[in-house]
Amino acid sequence: MILYNTLTKKKEKFVVDGNKVKIYACGPTVYNFIHIGNARPACVFDVLRRFLIYKGYDVVFVQNFTDIDDKIIKRANQEHKNCTEISEKYIKEYEKDALGLNIMPATLHPKATETVDEIISMVETLVKKGFAYVLGGDVYFDVLKFKNYGKLSGQPLKELESGARIEVDEKKRSPLDFALWKASKPDEPYWQSPWGRGRPGWHIECSAMIKKHLGETIDIHCGGQDLIFPHHENEIAQSECANGKVLARFWLHNGFINVDNKKMSKSLNNFFTVREIAEKYGYQPIRYLMVSSHYKSPLNFSDEVIKQCQNSLERLANFKKNIINLKNKINYGENKICEDIEKVKNDFVEYMADDLNTSGALSVIFDMIKEVNNKIAKENNFSLESIEEILKLFDDLTQILGLKFEVESQDVTEEIKNLLEKREFYRKNKNWEEADRIRDLLKSKGYNVQDEKIAKN
Repeated sequence: MILYNTLTKKKEKFVVDGNKVKIYACGPTVYNFIHIGNARPACVFDVLRRFLIYKGYDVVFVQNFTDIDDKIIKRANQEHKNCTEISEKYIKEYEKDALGLNIMPATLHPKATETVDEIISMVETLVKKGFAYVLGGDVYFDVLKFKNYGKLSGQPLKELESGARIEVDEKKRSPLDFALWKASKPDEPYWQSPWGRGRPGWHIECSAMIKKHLGETIDIHCGGQDLIFPHHENEIAQSECANGKVLARFWLHNGFINVDNKKMSKSLNNFFTVREIAEKYGYQPIRYLMVSSHYKSPLNFSDEVIKQCQNSLERLANFKKNIINLKNKINYGENKICEDIEKVKNDFVEYMADDLNTSGALSVIFDMIKEVNNKIAKENNFSLESIEEILKLFDDLTQILGLKFEVESQDVTEEIKNLLEKREFYRKNKNWEEADRIRDLLKSKGYNVQDEKIAKN
């Protein structure tokens, strides 16, 4: 398997020692419903996890909840609630959306407020080693002390510094220096620390959680492209300075989502939550949209595009329903419904192993559907084993992409069996009119009957 590593700016072979893969994905700041942009990394890296599991790896997948933050504090004040009430509310709302999008729950969902002791310990280490400094009750990371700062974003330090924004009243040593610990303001939540009452900075929570739950070096760190700088750049700096080890071997980032070919923005009134879209179109079309293009490519959302996703899902669902109906036949033959199951599987895996090429993998599924549908139109008498093989293959491949098709199988009742026996009697006695009548009756009940040829002489 090869993956594009943002750190090295190239595709690299993904190899791990042993069978365990440790992945950390940046989760949401829980102050509101997640928007369509949040859904992309959630779905994309869920596919990564599913494919690794399919390949036989033992995957430990950690995704955090940022449950203390300026936005949460602001929302709590607006609603006259405390921060815990706000964060817990929107964690539950996230879980509803994640369930709808068929995203597997993480192995662990740590919260910033549950990791304060580890955060304080890491900040103390950085101060002690000379990589951080105290200003009043605030603690800042000294970016100029980390010579490799900028290695993830690929930007020289001078360019980053010249482009940095700094508030007029700040006394930081460099505009790029970032807060590890913030002194508390009136009416804000706080924790006791060696520097007085305060709360964690945003970047430090991820570093502390990774070390606590996954160790000092992980296999894959992933998130949206917008997190490359400064969030992930800062994570690398503070973790590698505190621990003296590489933070992550692979860095994966998904591309942006545009709405009607424009950047999503509240000011442009084109900002949509997952819940809003799901109420109109359902969750599965959103999921399909997220896996329909390569994860690194920009993705466009529009009403027209999401309707196309609905149509594609309907085609997939109808295929599964038709195969289940075939399986419910009373009589089977020896014909194969798909000539080369292994080739379909191998082609799918080959696309997925090439940096999660989900669009290519989907094309394999649709090519298989076309082949099978053509075969069904020309032949009948397929073996039960062949039908079950194609049904299992369809389920296996679509489940890797996180697409689910809950088609209920039709039980063959005694009534249906009796009708089939009567029809077979009429056919053998060449009473075609009565046989056709029963065939139409069966069709009205949801059963398509495929016949062996009987000469009409």
